[in-house]
Amino acid sequence: MIKMAVFASGQGSNLQALIDATTRGELPATIELVVSDRRGAYCLTRASEAGIPTLAFSAKDYEDKAQYEGGIASKLAELDVEYLILAGYMRLIGPTLLERYPGRIVNIHPSLLPRFPGKDGIGQALKAGAIETGVTVHYVDAGMDTGPIIAQERILVAPGEDRASLEKRIHAVEHSLYPKVLREIFRQSREEQHGKACTN
Repeated sequence: MIKMAVFASGQGSNLQALIDATTRGELPATIELVVSDRRGAYCLTRASEAGIPTLAFSAKDYEDKAQYEGGIASKLAELDVEYLILAGYMRLIGPTLLERYPGRIVNIHPSLLPRFPGKDGIGQALKAGAIETGVTVHYVDAGMDTGPIIAQERILVAPGEDRASLEKRIHAVEHSLYPKVLREIFRQSREEQHGKACTN
């Protein structure tokens, strides 16, 4: 099984979907750690209730991103974490983690990237009067939601639809799409590792 760490900053509904998928055996992975940059975030409660270790920090307690990411990297190494899965994590990943996990950091974003990147993709779409939006799963690079796209699912915005309604529909897609996409990523990863082992 793939060992992953989930990074989240808020309520953690996508984290819960991943916990549920691993518990049901739909996602062949274990969540070794939940990392949050907000010590009071509800995602930490979800993790604790599921018996998953947590690491919470406040960025303002550190001199820079490299310092707190260095501490996170040390913990990830202790746990032999293979993939970093971002689920509502509101900080850009810096070089410290990008260099340690090349091609192994994945994010989910509530829009059809490259449209509406960054904070509040749902609110951006509504403000722009978009007739469609959706969900994107992508690899993480140094930019703001600029990494290679892995999968997308479109959602039509109903005329006059309010934020609560659109948010609910986007979350439903996220909770279904993310585990499926990660399952395929992990399957390919294992096949590549097996192939390399056979040629050595």
